[in-house]
Amino acid sequence: MNWTLGVLGGSGVTDIPGLQEVRRETVETPWGAPSDQITHGTLGGVRLAFLPRHGQGHRLPPSAVNARANIDALKRAGCTDVLSLSAVGSLQHRLAPGVFCVVDQYIDRTFARPKSFFGEGLVAHVSMAHPVCPRLASLAAQAAREAGAEVVEGGTYLAMEGPQFSTRAESELYRSWGCDVLGMTNMPEAKLAREAELPYASVCMVTDYDCWNEAHAAVDVGSVLSVMRANADRARETVRRLIAILARTPREPSPIDTNLDFAVVTPPDHRDPAVVAKLDAVAGRVLRR
Repeated sequence: MNWTLGVLGGSGVTDIPGLQEVRRETVETPWGAPSDQITHGTLGGVRLAFLPRHGQGHRLPPSAVNARANIDALKRAGCTDVLSLSAVGSLQHRLAPGVFCVVDQYIDRTFARPKSFFGEGLVAHVSMAHPVCPRLASLAAQAAREAGAEVVEGGTYLAMEGPQFSTRAESELYRSWGCDVLGMTNMPEAKLAREAELPYASVCMVTDYDCWNEAHAAVDVGSVLSVMRANADRARETVRRLIAILARTPREPSPIDTNLDFAVVTPPDHRDPAVVAKLDAVAGRVLRR
């Protein structure tokens, strides 16, 4: 199987310059409309499908991002792996604004978003013990370093509902839990990618120290946007470098490619046909056999 990289562009990253054979596609999914059109292209012979998470013009707040539609659309686009680019706040001194953190764990504190493709009529439980694909995360970290970023590998991402920034008490609570960064978009995105058998990794671009660090002013949109603009070019270069790495790295099978093999609980004769139909892209591999 060849690589086809899906890229979910976060705040400040709304395109990937330099793509060849570019075409844009409006994708319809059983879960509604994704955030925007998917831009298809190639770099160095590797296929890429880019989707701006907040839509062009950043018109969607975090809670309105249809993560189910986005992941379903990338699966339909033939993606084998998904890279998330996200702006985050830092909860640790060592993660200064401008640092790229390739996280490997999550704490999900969102509450207003559908978190699964499965449910009544067809039940499945996937493991999230290790929510990030270690292979893709390692390659993404290598690419970010080649792009000139200071990179920290590993860290826990606290996913909050938003759209408001956290209170000082919340920020201190998350620090006491051992969290490293906080953001508003990687959950339930990472959970849904796992259900869709898509290896997922996230490059988190630090924009601020949230509000816990007394040596720095509390986070505000102006300061975030300033750092975000500086991060965006480096994030695009990270994608280009990652594509170059993938072009010379054969894609070996991943256990994530088949993680639904033992996740579906509902036997075939008890499955709701309407739910099965909605899962044609996400879980068709296991439901059709």
